Amino acid sequence: MIKVYGITTCGSVKKAIAFFKTKVVPYTFVDLKSTQISEAKLQEWLSCQPMSVIFNTKGTKFKTLGLSKEMDDAEKRGWLLREQLLFKRPIVECEDGALLVGFDEEVYAKKFA
Repeated sequence: MIKVYGITTCGSVKKAIAFFKTKVVPYTFVDLKSTQISEAKLQEWLSCQPMSVIFNTKGTKFKTLGLSKEMDDAEKRGWLLREQLLFKRPIVECEDGALLVGFDEEVYAKKFA
């Protein structure tokens, strides 16, 4: 079963969940507001996608924390482990080991056809 990591108020997460419901793709939802992502899980994700994809520099949390886009990956890693809302959402763990980050209907349609 696939796992969708996100927050219930995020527009992209809502679109992904609506897609899975419409296509009848079974999934489990993991709320990033109540589930701490471990260093091991972050490392697993980073083996599938680069930090530039996983770390969200466009979100409200990034702006309210006043963070710099000039941070290196080690600094970003530290922030992700402290502040879950800096993950780009949704993060979808697929059964085949693939990791999708963000919502792109074309990518989802191909992946879950």
